[in-house]
Amino acid sequence: MSDVPPLVPLNSESRLDQIFPTLNPDQVTRLSGRGTKRRFAPGDVVYQPAADEMPFVVVIAQAAVFLARTASLVHMLIRSEGLAATMSRYLIRRIEESPAIVLHSHVDLVALEGDAHLERVQWRNNITGVVEARDIRHVFFMIGAVPNTRWLEGCVALDSKGFVKTGTDLSQGDLVAAHWPLTRAPFVLETSLPGVFAVGDVRSSSMKRVASAVGEGASAVALVHRVLQQ
Repeated sequence: MSDVPPLVPLNSESRLDQIFPTLNPDQVTRLSGRGTKRRFAPGDVVYQPAADEMPFVVVIAQAAVFLARTASLVHMLIRSEGLAATMSRYLIRRIEESPAIVLHSHVDLVALEGDAHLERVQWRNNITGVVEARDIRHVFFMIGAVPNTRWLEGCVALDSKGFVKTGTDLSQGDLVAAHWPLTRAPFVLETSLPGVFAVGDVRSSSMKRVASAVGEGASAVALVHRVLQQ
C-alpha cells in the first residue's frame, strides 16, 4: 500500500481522537476498495486481540446513523442546542441529511412507560416547556460527555472541559497550585490531592468505555493499597 498517501486523522486534539481518528469522506472512499465491507450485528466480535494478525478496522456508521439503517424512524434527543462540537462534520452531515433521523434539541427525557417492556417515551423541551410523548420501544443513552465536577473545583485539578486530571496529565503547574506535599509523583490514576483517585468517564484522557472504567477501577484499588502501605 505504498502508493496510498498517508491518512491524516481529523479532530486529533485528544488522545481518544488519536486512538480512534475520524476519517473524512475522501479518506473513506480511498479505503473502500482495499478491504472487505462487513455489517456487524450487536454482540459480534470485530477482532480478537489474541489473533496472529490484528486487522485494520474502519467503522463507517455510528450510533444514530447505524440505527437509522434498520429503524423506520430514530428520534435523537440533545440536551444542548445542537450536535456535539467534537463530532466530525462528516458524521454531523450524515445525521442531518438522514430522512430517518429526527433531531430534538434542548430536551430532557422525563418519562419511560410500559408494562412488560418499554412502550412509550416522553421528553420535555426546556425552552418551551412542552412535553411530547411518542410510542417508542427502544432507548439508547449516550452519557459521560459532560462531567458533573463543578463541586470539585478548587479541590482537585480539572482540565479545560471539567474532567479530572490524573497521573501524567498533571503538569508541574497543577502540582504547585495544589501544593502537592509528596516527593513522589502522582500515581497513574491519582489526582492532585494525594490518595484521591479518579477513574472512568470523569477522568481526563480516559477511554470513555464501560470496560475501560471497570479496569481502571480495579487498578485504583491496587493503588489505594500502595498508598496505605506508605
